[in-house]
Amino acid sequence: MYEALVVDYAGTYTDPGVAAVVDVVRAKGLRVALLSNADYVPRGLPAVFDAVVVSGEVGFGKPDPRIYELAANRIRVAPSRCVYVDDVAAYVRGAVAVGMTGVHHTAVESTVEELAVLLDL
Repeated sequence: MYEALVVDYAGTYTDPGVAAVVDVVRAKGLRVALLSNADYVPRGLPAVFDAVVVSGEVGFGKPDPRIYELAANRIRVAPSRCVYVDDVAAYVRGAVAVGMTGVHHTAVESTVEELAVLLDL
């Protein structure tokens, strides 16, 4: 059902263990995007991402619906086929409002469990 994973950077991807899950998702053949409200693309990102969307570069940020739609567009996947993970509940709600399935990241273990179910990992 799902074709892509979209993850927040600070507070989500930067948590130990989340990067490994992103690697597994990518190896499974799903598209992967990073979506951040940062001013610029974080240094040292691995080549695992099909797209990186940073609010400072596009001029709008989470929870503006346009940023989630742009991330989905850049990885060529409909929002309804994306799972979005963020540690800020309001940003998860923003993703859900455009049709993505949202996962509120509060702990690596629970996020991994939810993604395992949603993405059949």
